[in-house]
Amino acid sequence: MERVRTGIDGLDEMLEGGLPRSQAVAVMGSFGTGKTTFALQFIQQGLKQGEKGIYISLEEDQESILGAARSFGWELAPYIEQKKLAIVKLEPNDAKTTITRIRSELPDFIKSFGASRIVLDSVSLLNLLFEADHEKRSNLFNLIQMIKRTGATCLMTAEVNDSNPNASRDGLVEYAVDGVIALRYEENKERAEVQLTVRVMKMRRIAHSRRVKPYAITGRGIEVHAAADAF
Repeated sequence: MERVRTGIDGLDEMLEGGLPRSQAVAVMGSFGTGKTTFALQFIQQGLKQGEKGIYISLEEDQESILGAARSFGWELAPYIEQKKLAIVKLEPNDAKTTITRIRSELPDFIKSFGASRIVLDSVSLLNLLFEADHEKRSNLFNLIQMIKRTGATCLMTAEVNDSNPNASRDGLVEYAVDGVIALRYEENKERAEVQLTVRVMKMRRIAHSRRVKPYAITGRGIEVHAAADAF
């Protein structure tokens, strides 16, 4: 299976080279764990390698996304000018228009743009557009299959369930995707310390580490300390 580097060296080491190409992977975590940073780093790595990317956001507008990337030293605006990167803002408060755009415009846009990396930030907000669980499930599976048919590798961010950090908010995402990477706060009460940890919960078709590893969000993005163990 061909691998796609995430740009996070320690994580790529845990994945024995990167994410499986043309698969859909969810990055799950609570607020502040770096899900959007992870997504930007994934896109930035592809752009560095000459790939094209599409960043689909249901939260931030283009300027906010560019500013967030710039804070880590990633200047994305030139890639937009060169038509190597597209940032698409979807409006979750206009559910009907958003759903229509995804169904009718997104497949052709991905193919015509030539994107090999797709980010959806966040799939949890997208699922809120549907009321019934069966609608959420069918639309999520259809979206993932549609993106995978284009040959692009898809990274989705997802919020976790407040009572169960190993599950997504709606309990659907982890079953629909090919891989799940969990970002968590781990608390050591004896030391009164909090540590950020990453674990590859599943990744179909490739061998990967299942160890829990510490990571940090630095001025250069996320850095996974693959040689160290959590606490």
